[in-house]
Amino acid sequence: MTTDNLPRTGEVPSDSELRRLVGLVDHDSAHDPFPVIGWDALVWVVGNATVFAHYLQSAFGMRLEAYSGPETGNRDHKGFVLRSGSARFVITGAVDPDSPLVAHHARHGDGIADIALEVPDVDRCVARARAQGATVLVAPHDDSDEFGTVRSAALATYGDTRHTLVDRSRYEGPYLPGYATVDPIAGHATARLFQAVDHVVGNVELGRMDEWVGFYRRVMGFRNLAEFIGDDIATEYSALMSKVVASGNHRVKFPLNEPAAGRKRSQIDEYLQFYRGPGVQHIALATDDILTAVDALRAAGVELLGTPDAYYSDPELRARIGHVRVPVEQLRSRGILVDRDEDGYLLQIFCKPLTDRPTVFFELIERHGSLGFGKGNFKALFEAIEREQQARGNL
Repeated sequence: MTTDNLPRTGEVPSDSELRRLVGLVDHDSAHDPFPVIGWDALVWVVGNATVFAHYLQSAFGMRLEAYSGPETGNRDHKGFVLRSGSARFVITGAVDPDSPLVAHHARHGDGIADIALEVPDVDRCVARARAQGATVLVAPHDDSDEFGTVRSAALATYGDTRHTLVDRSRYEGPYLPGYATVDPIAGHATARLFQAVDHVVGNVELGRMDEWVGFYRRVMGFRNLAEFIGDDIATEYSALMSKVVASGNHRVKFPLNEPAAGRKRSQIDEYLQFYRGPGVQHIALATDDILTAVDALRAAGVELLGTPDAYYSDPELRARIGHVRVPVEQLRSRGILVDRDEDGYLLQIFCKPLTDRPTVFFELIERHGSLGFGKGNFKALFEAIEREQQARGNL
């Protein structure tokens, strides 16, 4: 497949396409105590929103849809709304030196401050959260402009991360009141390299993983989807533990990691040190053509983790994965990992950290029936991460 055949960035995948891309399941929201429609936006706080937004457009093929800043009456910060299929990123950076974004960025560096979720009834969800002891940071309220009304509220979660709950059923604007529609910049890529957010991974402190798994189960009615402990997720030098929770329809999936005892410092320990606490470690981006996406990213200068040739020549790998749509030699030439479970297989690759601190990064994932997270690749992946840690002097 070439980029000429790919849908344009403005096209949002249908439910059937999302089911194929990220593994949706049938779900009756009427009996869900905290119904979640899906991802609304991943809101970033960065040191230079203008440059970071430009990078995501030029390298990752995202499209600029809306903007807020001094030109629209927002004297506090700039905000750039970017889309790729159903995935929406909002890149914010302080304009006013006294903006609260300055302190957030000084502590954490570039990263995701808000995992906003679209819900059908903000008040119902907040009432449930309050009853279960969650911290409500922002009470339910309306924001309106000529395009209609958005109702929202915000809950605290791990570290300084929050979940803004958004009901935009009465709103026809580009994003939120205060944002103006922007024409895409001429010359930027128009072929989308990814179509949706598959999952968002959070790193928490030692001993806190079960607490936050319990939060999502108790407060938001999420379900346990997977658990990885012990030898599942360890190398010769380091280890971590991970559990995955998901909304009823599986549109929103949260793997949560904590460090485990090992001979050296794990990737989770490194993240917690440089992010100065818990936060979002990586975002998995669902693509329907990982080969084209990887080629385009490398051509744009994006650095991806490498995989040793020994991974692909291992006879156990070929026996385990069976037939996949891409010849193994094409996967080898690009460093793409492959894994199979009882439901199908997946292809995946990971970027190096996107910013100066070794914290947040992207994963690209192409699913063919598999509902898993590449368990068979954990050892190869974590060894690749350890090689990068060693190069940074942080292993």
